[in-house]
Amino acid sequence: MTEITLLDGGMGQELVRRSGAKPTPLWATQVMIDAPHIVREVHDDYFKAGADVLTTNTYAVHRDRLAGTQFEDRFEELHRVALDMALAARDAHGAGLIAGSIGPLGQSYRADVQPEHEKAVALFDEVARLIAPDCDVLLLETVASVAQARAALEATVPHRKPVWIAFTVDDEDGTRLRSGELLSDAVAASGSAAALLANCSAPEAMPAALDMLGSAGKPTGAYANAFTQITKDFLKAKPTVDALTARRDMGPGVYADHAQIWADHGATLIGGCCETGPAHIAELARRFKKRAA
Repeated sequence: MTEITLLDGGMGQELVRRSGAKPTPLWATQVMIDAPHIVREVHDDYFKAGADVLTTNTYAVHRDRLAGTQFEDRFEELHRVALDMALAARDAHGAGLIAGSIGPLGQSYRADVQPEHEKAVALFDEVARLIAPDCDVLLLETVASVAQARAALEATVPHRKPVWIAFTVDDEDGTRLRSGELLSDAVAASGSAAALLANCSAPEAMPAALDMLGSAGKPTGAYANAFTQITKDFLKAKPTVDALTARRDMGPGVYADHAQIWADHGATLIGGCCETGPAHIAELARRFKKRAA
């Protein structure tokens, strides 16, 4: 039986839930500013649940996200805080990999707000320079278009760490990106990536995505969200996560049922995205450890 590497689960929604704070456009970054210890606690809980890989809380730490806030001058500092929380959790656990998260520029799911190529490369490179030295892999998350893939890979591959790229696909058609482009075109543009994944999409869309990702002959993976849908309000400028609603049918058991299907479609990197938590990862660990025995 192929060994499954378990990623962690969602960070942003978990931080908002634990903090009890009202969501803001800064999302997970705001919680980290106000209560960095909660980030460490979430990391600890994912390791305890059975995760092999922790993802840094750097997804939304981009200059464009901080623009117009009082935190614009804390760009480097916030990356350092996120790295320190992940590294401390790994040190305490005594094992595990650190994946340095780099989220999309502009806004999640919005291919139309990607800066022009050279500017995008420079912005992605700035983040990679800050986090690569302390990470085992660089994880490009929620890539919604071929242009995003090209810019992010051009910026990150030179940093000499394995780069995993995770595409967000259409919730009803896993063969297409959120941009409407074919996922196969993104795969063709991702030859420099070490692994290809699908993330932050409906669990039901993952099998078709994995079949297409697998055509590259590289490790593949999936980590789905548990939103009912990506609403129009969330696609507006500076959204807050209260514009989204969690599915009530995606508890740990049902989520793990989906993950077993992903494994049957070749996924060897499996975890959770938004609206999944430590309980989901614990169930994945129970299922896949039993399956591999």
